[in-house]
Formats: sequence, structure tokens, C-alpha cells
Amino acid sequence: MSTAYTPGLKVSSYTHIEKERRLPVKGRVLVKEGDAVWPDTVVARAELPSPMQTIRLAAQLGIEPSALPTVLKMKQGDQVQKGDLLAETRGLFGRFFRSRFYSPLSGTLELISPTTGNIGIRPPPLPVEQRAYVRGHVLRVLPQEGVVIHCTGALVQGIFGVGGERLGTLHVVTSGPDSPLTEHHIHEKHQGGVVVGGSLVTPEALRKAAEMGVAGIVCGGIVDTDLIAFLADTLNDPNYDIGVAITGQEPIPFTLILTEGFGPIPMAERTFRLFCHLEGQQASINGATQIRAGVLRPEVIVPLDSHEDSSPEADTQPTQALAVGTPIRLIRAPYFGAIGEVAELPTAPEPVESGAVVRVLRAKLADGRVVTVPRANVEIIEVV
Repeated sequence: MSTAYTPGLKVSSYTHIEKERRLPVKGRVLVKEGDAVWPDTVVARAELPSPMQTIRLAAQLGIEPSALPTVLKMKQGDQVQKGDLLAETRGLFGRFFRSRFYSPLSGTLELISPTTGNIGIRPPPLPVEQRAYVRGHVLRVLPQEGVVIHCTGALVQGIFGVGGERLGTLHVVTSGPDSPLTEHHIHEKHQGGVVVGGSLVTPEALRKAAEMGVAGIVCGGIVDTDLIAFLADTLNDPNYDIGVAITGQEPIPFTLILTEGFGPIPMAERTFRLFCHLEGQQASINGATQIRAGVLRPEVIVPLDSHEDSSPEADTQPTQALAVGTPIRLIRAPYFGAIGEVAELPTAPEPVESGAVVRVLRAKLADGRVVTVPRANVEIIEVV
């Protein structure tokens, strides 16, 4: 058996999209099936318990732990406000040199321990809200957990991203898919928007985007060391490196999505034409990326009301078979983001560097090298 089916990145001018919006803990769903929702619609809400704060009260008052209950002004289960008098010792002759302790925080007095002399105050729970993220309607309700939202529109998946969910108007700022995105392309009018470039985003453009309050950048590629340096500087962590398991939680000023890989790689012509067609539309973007088990792709979603609003390009990308000559992209280290084509498809499984014996292929890369990689480490590039 010399063929295998390998998924590729989806680039569609009009498709059906389902997004599961789930709370981290059980809570309350605020919408019902069939309801229309917008990106900022709160669809579910929950409360996360706060960690209890332990206070060594007996030690601070200079008393024995067993005497703790006799000096407390409140009992277990009482609500406490910051600044409330929690405890008071009797002092000399009952009135001199009394010691008082005032609560350093608000919450519930959950623990009183005459054994350790400690008390525990749990702050109020932290509210958690789950928003719709895209414009559409509620397809299904997941009781106490969230909803599944359906929308129709354009979808572009990237190969790698950083940063979480954001919303903004699309601005195509370069002249073509092979043009680099520089600081000269970014202006005040792009504040809160999603800037689309071509082959490469420069370090200066990253800094300018942060200064201008850009919501997102979408481009073909970036030099990996430039991205690491920008993240290290932004997060004030000189040892920061790009996570290999999952991204999307980085506290950075905008979301960055790469459609092709690392290096000065031009954005696919079809993808760039689609973004040009969608210029001025509102997009929901998410840079979250998971390369290993449970693959998660960064994405750009532009909801459209009808197929007539979409580009005349072909719609969803079909599943394709690997064959000699098929254009592919490698999606795992050490060749992550490299472009090439299938040179050979050995029938029998072979050992790889990790020691596993798996089905492999020989890939001829753009620089002429021929490398052997597991078939699971590649995805097909659609030719249009």
C-alpha cells in the first residue's frame, strides 16, 4: 500500500464552521438553541473557587495555638471584609497592651485550627465568562458546560500562531503574497484591526504593531529567532522560547498567525487573493496551535451571510492522497515549516530517529535535500 491520506490546512472562501465554546468548570448556559450570537455575546458563565489564604494568626498575636478560639471575633463560615477586626487578645489586666489583628482580605472564614494556630480565608470566587467568539447561531447546548455555535463564512487555517482569540477588521497592507510586511505598512488606522501581509513580517513591524494597538497579524512566515526575541522582550523573560506543545495563552499585545511556516515564505497565492476579497470584513482570529496529539490550528474566520458574499474561489479543500510529486509541508521538528514534494513512498515501515518503526516517505525539500520523515509529520499543500 503506497498511498495514504493526509489532511492539509483548510483555506475556504465559504464553508460551514462549528465552534465549541466550553467553560473550564460547570456553570450556567445563558443562551438557548437557535439563538443568534455575536462575537462578544456571553454564552455561558461560571465561578472558579479562589485558593484559600492561610494566616498564621496565633504566631502573629504571640499566643498559644490552643488559645486561638478565645481571641477570635468571628466564627467559622462568617463573611469577612478587608479591615474587619478578626482577633483581639485581652492584654495585661484585661485592658493594657492588647493585640489586634485586622483581616488583610475579604472572603469567607473557612478554617480555624487550634492545633496549628492558623486560620484560612477564601476570597470570593472568580467569575469566568465564555463568549461566542464568532457571529452565528447556537446549534447545540451543552448543559452546564457551554454551547456549539454554527456559522458560515470564510476560513483560513495557519500552520503556527501565538496569542489567543481576538476580533478585528481585515486590512491587506502589502502589494502581493511575496511582499514582506514592514513597519512602514502599519499605521494608526490599523488600531484594533487584523493586518495581513505577504512573505515575512519583520521585527520592526512586530514592535510597530504593538505600539499601534493592532489586534492581529497574518502573514506567510517569520524568522524564528525574530519571533523568540520579540516574545522574550514583550514578556520580559530573556530565556523565553516558543512552546512546542501548545500556544495561544501568551500574554502578548496581538495575535500572530503564520500561514506557511518559518522563514521568508510567500503566502499561498490563493490565500492572499481570498484575504484581498475579504478586505474590510470583521474577522475572528485565534493563534492557538497544538502540533502533537489533538492537532489544533491557528485560524481566521470571517462570517458571511450567504454564499453570494464569498469569493468565487473553490470552497472547502478535499482530502487528497499522497503520491510521488505531491507538494507537501513538514509540520514537525526538525523540518517544521519546510516545503517540498514527495520523492518516494516506501511500502514497508522503517525505523526513525526516535526509535519507532513507522511508515515513512522521502521528501525532496525546496533546497534540494532529500529527507526521510514519518508520513504523520507532513500535510498536503493544495495546488490551485
